[in-house]
Amino acid sequence: MEKGSQLEVVDTPGHGKLRHHAFAMLASEKALQGIIFVVDAAALSSAAGLSEAAGYLHDLLLALQRRHTSAKTSKGPRAIPVLIAANKLDLFTALPAQLVKIKLQDEITNIRATRAKGLLDSAADAEGDDEEREWLGDGGEGPFDFGQMRESEVDVVVSGGHVTGDKADMDAWWDWIAQQM
Repeated sequence: MEKGSQLEVVDTPGHGKLRHHAFAMLASEKALQGIIFVVDAAALSSAAGLSEAAGYLHDLLLALQRRHTSAKTSKGPRAIPVLIAANKLDLFTALPAQLVKIKLQDEITNIRATRAKGLLDSAADAEGDDEEREWLGDGGEGPFDFGQMRESEVDVVVSGGHVTGDKADMDAWWDWIAQQM
């Protein structure tokens, strides 16, 4: 960050009706220094919670990938790191950060497969449209891994913590933020 510049924080709620605000920020010309994607590590133990979080994350990562691949210059846009902050690790039912990472990757793999099948089965899927499709990661084939996003200049890190109680544990998140500035 340049001397005298301000750090702008944009908080977009996870509710589906408000997510367009997050995607609008990705398309803006403002210098985006990073994204913190907060997930409820306790809610990810349910199928519904995992599906919702992974679906939103899939769409966000796909938007970042499109941003990189649609760049008008060969250099492309500035790299955007992503921190997946696994929150509420102070709860007994919360999944540890490494399991959050594995579950999200597995669910994104399922989302890619489901969306690919939907595209292949749709009447709109005409021959020759393969070049127009955009898949998250390595062409949408095989298991998804956050490491696949590095090709699009997106480094994804999963780190756990919690923000409540007398002993809030956010040190790893603060360290990540400091590295991005």
